[in-house]
Amino acid sequence: MAKILIIDDDPDVLTMLREMLEREGYEVVAANDGEKGVKCYRDNPTDIIITDIIMPEKEGIETILELRKEFPDIRIIAISGGGRIDATDHLKVAKHIGAQYTFSKPFERKALLKAVRNLIK
Repeated sequence: MAKILIIDDDPDVLTMLREMLEREGYEVVAANDGEKGVKCYRDNPTDIIITDIIMPEKEGIETILELRKEFPDIRIIAISGGGRIDATDHLKVAKHIGAQYTFSKPFERKALLKAVRNLIK
């Protein structure tokens, strides 16, 4: 069974993603900011990370950079609802620094699950 780490500061998004992925048979662990997410991954690596971009403590871009430097083969999906600038701009940066897939919130369930399946193959 593949294990997925979700990093998002929105408890509703965390719950929704957890339930969606667990229904598909994935094991899910969660962190509510980038700092905790990095520690969680270091302590117990997962097959995939799904990270929000705009978060307190450590934002998603910083999280991706730190994890990618330490674990170059890590598989990442970045999600964002925006912030002060359009989500598309944040997601372009995330893609450029190593996220394999990016999704704007709200995203389509089927598209996210397809990305997860593709990364697990």
